[in-house]
Amino acid sequence: MEYDTAAVGRAIRALRLERHLSQDVLSGFAGIARTHLTMIENGTKQANFQTIWRLAEALGLRPSQLVARIEEQCGGGAL
Repeated sequence: MEYDTAAVGRAIRALRLERHLSQDVLSGFAGIARTHLTMIENGTKQANFQTIWRLAEALGLRPSQLVARIEEQCGGGAL
């Protein structure tokens, strides 16, 4: 299975928009730079586990729930 940065970005962006959060607000909640979040959402930067964990908590999810949403974006294929 391959890591799909685009799927990670799509999942995080979709969750952020579902919660009506701006990138500034979500990045602030997660304790990361807005530019870092932008690159993750655009699929140009790979999020490490600590960042996934922080984003999950900021979105009100368990990390496993965020990973499940990412897997949905992959269509059950590559991760």
